[in-house]
Amino acid sequence: MTERVLITGFEPFDGEYVNPSLEVLKPLSGWRPRGGVHVHTLKLPCVFGDALSVLDEGLHQLKPMLVLGLGQAASRSEISVERIAINVDDARIPDNAGRQPIDQAVVPGGPAAYFSTLPIKAIVTALREAGIPAGVSQTAGTFVCNHVFYGLMHRLAAQHSTARAGFLHLPCLPEQTSAGQGRAMGLETMVRGLRLAVETALSTATDLRVPGGALE
Repeated sequence: MTERVLITGFEPFDGEYVNPSLEVLKPLSGWRPRGGVHVHTLKLPCVFGDALSVLDEGLHQLKPMLVLGLGQAASRSEISVERIAINVDDARIPDNAGRQPIDQAVVPGGPAAYFSTLPIKAIVTALREAGIPAGVSQTAGTFVCNHVFYGLMHRLAAQHSTARAGFLHLPCLPEQTSAGQGRAMGLETMVRGLRLAVETALSTATDLRVPGGALE
């Protein structure tokens, strides 16, 4: 029986013409990290609400055993493995449909937060050992990335799913002017890091007990 991994990325937003989380999906689509495991990818709109509707379709069709959500974080210089999603939409800028929720719940009445079920410290350690800048992040923000991260975890919890899931933020690509000096990462490095993240998640049942400060 084929086991499925789902990796999601976003369309460009905030006037950008490219989004690294979308570009990395192309070389990852159809990848088979090991026997019986098939990677599927899904493009999400950078729109509150609509992104979760598209995600719902993908989860229903694929029933993945592992889900990695990806997004862009222009202020970061490393692959950030997110620890926690919070139940807040608080948009600094409008999304691609002009929506800008302020201090609203992702899921009214839902839990305050969900923790990633990925082996986040094992992933960061594996990436660093491979020479890829990476770190554990304690916030996924309050824009559409966190919206999708929280929505994903809430859906899996409601379904009592055994799937493991989480979210990773990627730096900008070198060609993006918003990246700033020294904060960009090449596409090839990102793809290599994400392959390693998937392989680590598939092979690690229990996360490493490494002091958090060592990964900041």
